Amino acid sequence: MTIITKDNGKRRLPFNEQRLRNFVSNILADFPHLKSDKYIERIIKTITSHEEYKAEEITNKLILNALDNITIEEPDWTFVAARVYLKQLYKQAAYNRSYDASEKYGSYYGLQKKLADLGVYDELILREYTKEEIKLASTFIDPEKDKLFTYIGLRTLVDRYLAKGYNGEIYELPQERFLTIALTLMSKEDKSKRMELVKEAYWALSNQYMTVATPTYANAGKSYGQLSSCFIDTVDDSLIGIYESNTDVARLSKGAGGIGVYLGKIRSRGSDIKGFKGISSGVIPWMRQLNNTAVSVDQLGTRQGSIAVYLDVWHKDIFAFLDAKLNNGDERTKAHDLFYGVCIPDLFMEQVEKRGDWYLFDPHEVKKVMGWKDENGNPLGLEDFYDEERGSGSFREKYEECVNHPELSKERVPAIEIMKRIMKSQLETGTPYMFYRDEANRMNPNKHAGMIYCSNLCTEIAQNQSPTIVTKEYTQDGEIIIHKKPGDFVVCNLSSIHLGRAVPDGVLERLIPIQVRMLDNVIDLNEDRIEVLQAVLTNKKYRAIGLGAFSWHHLLALNGIMWDSEESVEFADKLFEKIAYLTIKASNELAKEKGAYPLFEGSDWHTGKYFEIREYKSHDDLDWDTLKQEVMKYGLRNGYLMSPAPNGSTSVLANGTAACDPVFNRLYFEEKKNYKIPVTVPDLNPKTTWFYTNAYQVDQIMSIKQNAARQRHVDQSLSFNIYVRNNIKAKDLLNIHLTAWKSGLKSTYYVRSTALTIEECESCAS
Repeated sequence: MTIITKDNGKRRLPFNEQRLRNFVSNILADFPHLKSDKYIERIIKTITSHEEYKAEEITNKLILNALDNITIEEPDWTFVAARVYLKQLYKQAAYNRSYDASEKYGSYYGLQKKLADLGVYDELILREYTKEEIKLASTFIDPEKDKLFTYIGLRTLVDRYLAKGYNGEIYELPQERFLTIALTLMSKEDKSKRMELVKEAYWALSNQYMTVATPTYANAGKSYGQLSSCFIDTVDDSLIGIYESNTDVARLSKGAGGIGVYLGKIRSRGSDIKGFKGISSGVIPWMRQLNNTAVSVDQLGTRQGSIAVYLDVWHKDIFAFLDAKLNNGDERTKAHDLFYGVCIPDLFMEQVEKRGDWYLFDPHEVKKVMGWKDENGNPLGLEDFYDEERGSGSFREKYEECVNHPELSKERVPAIEIMKRIMKSQLETGTPYMFYRDEANRMNPNKHAGMIYCSNLCTEIAQNQSPTIVTKEYTQDGEIIIHKKPGDFVVCNLSSIHLGRAVPDGVLERLIPIQVRMLDNVIDLNEDRIEVLQAVLTNKKYRAIGLGAFSWHHLLALNGIMWDSEESVEFADKLFEKIAYLTIKASNELAKEKGAYPLFEGSDWHTGKYFEIREYKSHDDLDWDTLKQEVMKYGLRNGYLMSPAPNGSTSVLANGTAACDPVFNRLYFEEKKNYKIPVTVPDLNPKTTWFYTNAYQVDQIMSIKQNAARQRHVDQSLSFNIYVRNNIKAKDLLNIHLTAWKSGLKSTYYVRSTALTIEECESCAS
């Protein structure tokens, strides 16, 4: 007879085979199509072959055997594994919180008190809500929604997001995480309607119609961390500016923020310093400093910091920059742990296409020699201009002035040689990302208030930027006083629609208004959580949000649409037009209620130009003409609205496909410590299987067409990966880049080749 041991051997009971059979039958009742006989017999055989067996090992065996059964033909074994794991979680939470596990969920108010006393939760919910309101909120919890989780989704939620004790004890359960997020994000709302808004936010999260950004998932309601995804800094060309920026990056990185850093204003190698020629060491040493920050300031002990650096393609240090992530060459010039992006004007791509020359300049020398000034008398560089029209504009005029100026030093190189170096690095490392700066600035709805120099860590953000400058330092009454002129330090506040759930269920009209409100509220809640004050100020000025979407390939499969079809392009165009309309309308309604963002006046939203350049006209159920007038009259709550992100981890959590990307395989494996977890694409069945085409088999030009259709309706940019074989010919990769640029994309993300392993960005996984 096999003895089952519990509580570290303190309790010993004979194995009850019938009890185990009943337990398994209960779970499998929802999956009559699965071949379950071998599953239970195999487990019983394993247990009875031992004289003693630990109770917790039975649970593990049930999970592992269910996972072993996952195939393309029987993907639902993942839900069986998840149900077994849920039972374990319910038991652990009940034990740690002293309630009966059969209830699944215990007292939510008790949870708030317990974790606040432990210092895991902050006291915001207990402070802002009455005990009665918290108890009312607890009635919103629906344990049945836990059944939506796949095993990998549930494991992701538990490992990364649930609030635990300091020794990893399970206290918070999945639906309590969703409710805590809802209560946190609605805590400042008008009390007369707040509980209804909490209920609506919980509805959106628990049904997995949407996901919030990783920092919001992880930190809402907790005593540490901020709620925004990523940030973009613009580094001033001064010693104090460079080091202040590094400090700001470190402070944000420790709170789980991903950082984009624009280096284009920093003087190049060999430039002068205070008139002494040939002294500057260029951007590489400062990149190495950032590299050390990324490695040493990890994100709450979970992973090292994530920092992307951007440089203009006309900067004299561009070749050293492109080589800095490669494995060959002098290690003293390397910064392997950074991510790279290149800021590209139209003129460069034109020169690449016609195999023309390109000139490199030192930004410091350009400012000094050219003498350009803004209306306030501040010096301007070449980076401060863009082409207002395709084929003509300020940038190319200023560039030609630089080329023809006899006193300005310059280097002439074939444009195609730079492009070759870009593509070489992309095939070896996946980067640099491509940021098409002219298009980004032409389509910028807030061009009246600033300039966009680069994008963020995941290339979906395009917002106004400027450097923060230390203007004065002095002592007074025994204290050191520092004055700073704050620049626009970009903050990304992200959330994403689960297209594979929300669109088939027809809930976009209900979902997007609550989603936009949740995003808008993140801005105010983060005021005391973001340590970099210029980021707080920028957040208030623009109130920028980034509503996105994921599970696009999933949605195509559900609708029986092939990736490589014109139908997919038309579908993308219509769907994202509707999402854009509903998002603008939701922000407009919020503006009527709470006021427009401070810089609304003079924006393309205010003048109506935003709608005109996209040629929006009323049709079907989208009344663009009325919405345009409402926006011009009442404003928008948010200066930037949409930016579909990569959604790496959160798409796994919600059983969707990442971003608007094609899937890698219908069946793949996620590594977890000593075990590989098989994962299938969502809703895999005989009907959908034929529509899940491998990412390396789809036509990349068709992918670009889809993305261009989306980009028309997205005011910022989109995370868009390019998938290629590692033996792709240079001319074919070049054609992909030229097509992306000509199609009006503002950015492209990784070039993912078949020989390349790329670490996913989790900060923007919304």
